[in-house]
Amino acid sequence: MFIDETPVLVDLSLKDNLLHDKSFEKLEEYTALVYQTLKKFFTQENFYTGDDIQNINQHKLEAQLDVEHTYSFEEALDYLNHLYIKNTIAFHNPTYVAHLNCPVVVPAILAETIATTINTAVETWDQSTSATFIEQSVIRWICNEFSLPQEADGVFTSGGTQSNFMALLMARDHYAFANYGVNIKQHGWFEEVSKFRIFCSEKAHFSIKKNAALLGMGYDAVIPIKTDSKMRLDANELVLAIERVKQEGNIPIAVVATLGTTDYGSFDPLDTITTIAKEYGMWLHADGAYGGCFVLTDSHKKYFEHIDKVDSITIDFHKTMFQPVCCSAFLLKNKQHFQYVSYYADYLNPFEDKDPERPNLIEKSIQTTRRFDALKVWFTLKTLGKNTIASYLEEVHYLAKAVYEHLASDTAFEVVHEPELSTVVFRYKSVGVKENKLHDRINLHIKNALFKSGKASVASTKLNGITYLKFTLLNPNTTKEHLFEIINMIKQQGEQYNTYN
Repeated sequence: MFIDETPVLVDLSLKDNLLHDKSFEKLEEYTALVYQTLKKFFTQENFYTGDDIQNINQHKLEAQLDVEHTYSFEEALDYLNHLYIKNTIAFHNPTYVAHLNCPVVVPAILAETIATTINTAVETWDQSTSATFIEQSVIRWICNEFSLPQEADGVFTSGGTQSNFMALLMARDHYAFANYGVNIKQHGWFEEVSKFRIFCSEKAHFSIKKNAALLGMGYDAVIPIKTDSKMRLDANELVLAIERVKQEGNIPIAVVATLGTTDYGSFDPLDTITTIAKEYGMWLHADGAYGGCFVLTDSHKKYFEHIDKVDSITIDFHKTMFQPVCCSAFLLKNKQHFQYVSYYADYLNPFEDKDPERPNLIEKSIQTTRRFDALKVWFTLKTLGKNTIASYLEEVHYLAKAVYEHLASDTAFEVVHEPELSTVVFRYKSVGVKENKLHDRINLHIKNALFKSGKASVASTKLNGITYLKFTLLNPNTTKEHLFEIINMIKQQGEQYNTYN
């Protein structure tokens, strides 16, 4: 039986919404409207319109989808502007100093537009072609910046958590294969893995414990090491912990050195950690999600003198290279270790089709479909160069030092330590108040009051159970004057709390 005619399932006029050569007039028109809306957003005075529970509940309702009712593009954009754009957090605003969110450079935005419009997927050569070479070029560039050997390689990831996951997976599987001849990827778990232990600073990122759990090893497989007065991993404590683990009958397999802790921006001492890791035959991973890009600067070269000795590195370009999220990479000193995540699927990248001239990047990734995130970095470097990025990083670093000195000279504040990156941790101390619990309440009140007002966003953290405020400075357009004004707002809120509570 033959069907004479193909049924018309879609109104032909609706097919114009699919991007093709005749869609660009409409795309240009809509893009102009979007840019006009975004331009208004970027001229807003405050980082946030303000926190109001009635508005929050209303926005929750307005976000619901009614898929039977559609709007014109202009109507939908107005709706989106009212619901989201006007109310979102403006990371580019000088009064936003809370988390590791940076403003983005113009070339990266346009590269993102290109990558999204073409919609390249970079898992296999027959989907990405020369995009493969662009990603490999960026990976080679950053490997060179870290002085890694020619046999080093890497792959773009969704973020620092995924990169750290890959590091722990490879540390576990390589130790198992090298010391027990067990291929975990092929044969699965064996008894000794339950004894594997990983060491990191007590200030390391939470993803180390989270990933150990996801790998089936559990939180207890991660041994936190005490830090010194500069919030850096204490090497003597590391040796003691390793010896204690061995005496308990467990097996030390890896150390994570943090290059820029999330809360304090501190660098663990690579010089001594590399020696210890080598002596005990352990994998050494450097989590440079925050501080990694500072390898481009002159001011921070000293922290990277032994980076060529590590086995793997995490780096987030969307934190300190002014790229839109997501934009991160995982690097390996020896690319042969990618064998622990490789897989060959008949329909996608069959082993017999391996071609060194036309590589399939999926062989290095735990993801299958991946966006062409490397284009943003490549285009940024092509247009701005690395020295421009380095100057931005130097700017925020010296800004942090200036603010630290200002706070340290003010009796209304207590500072934790001199910043090594661009983070300043401090707390407001009310006159006549001695109880830390009351200081905690006052500082949390300050943080929440500033956020709800939309006038400034600062973060908070805890040290030895005590609440502190935190400036995370990643915007080169922020000035000392901006920060001094936020400090004045902090004082005003602290004084008001004393008056009314």
